[in-house]
Amino acid sequence: MYSVSRTGQKKAVNKTVTARESEQRTRDRVLGAVLEHGPVSAAELGELLGFTPAAVRRHLDALSGTGLIQVKRVGGTSSGAGRPARRYVLSPQGQAYLGNDYLDIAVEALRQLGDALGPEAVARFAADRFEAMEEKYRPVVEAAGPAVEDRAEALAAELTKDGFVGSTTMIGTARTPSTLLSVQLCQGHCPIQALASSYPVFCDKETEVFSRLLGVDVRRLSTLSRGGHVCTTHIPVGRTRTAPAAPAPVEAITASSTHQQERP
Repeated sequence: MYSVSRTGQKKAVNKTVTARESEQRTRDRVLGAVLEHGPVSAAELGELLGFTPAAVRRHLDALSGTGLIQVKRVGGTSSGAGRPARRYVLSPQGQAYLGNDYLDIAVEALRQLGDALGPEAVARFAADRFEAMEEKYRPVVEAAGPAVEDRAEALAAELTKDGFVGSTTMIGTARTPSTLLSVQLCQGHCPIQALASSYPVFCDKETEVFSRLLGVDVRRLSTLSRGGHVCTTHIPVGRTRTAPAAPAPVEAITASSTHQQERP
């Protein structure tokens, strides 16, 4: 009886271990899909992996709880007017969990490039990288029209497609009287954050590309690579237009003139 009992317990333990291993493999698949396709929604992950919505959300909640993924809210989607959509991206902890070998190799390659040819070579490499981005984005940004805010919104959409989680916010519209308007372009994720942390010239070259695409001088307010919560770029738009003051009624002008004439 004792041997039978021990055998049953062993089978139960093995079954539990197998279930946990299967659960972990599935969770790693979800994490890998977030890495490859992020920023990505829960519905999109379900379609990619063939999981039910309940299963996807269970794994996403577990991954969020361990800090391996982050939720980014992205505006301007079909989720409803004014309601930002939830998108999932890897956190720095998640990137470390999956391994950053490719970024480590890139950082080491740039270090050797800089040692051999100087910092100008690294800057040239960064410029070439972002010139390719500029060439890719330019037709879409120009198709948005001449308005800076529309071009900024188109740029944010293209950045989101490339994993940067772009969004725009108009600043200054609620102030009166006439005030300067601006757009804040935010990037909630940076796929090359490790590179930019070691070589800030990558952020500088990206900012230059934004300025050329939008046709105005822009200013970088914060970056993820330098400890910011998001990368934020200030984009000047112009001055709000205020309606001219309405002329005073003729009766008021006449009364005022009469009153002044009656003064001693």
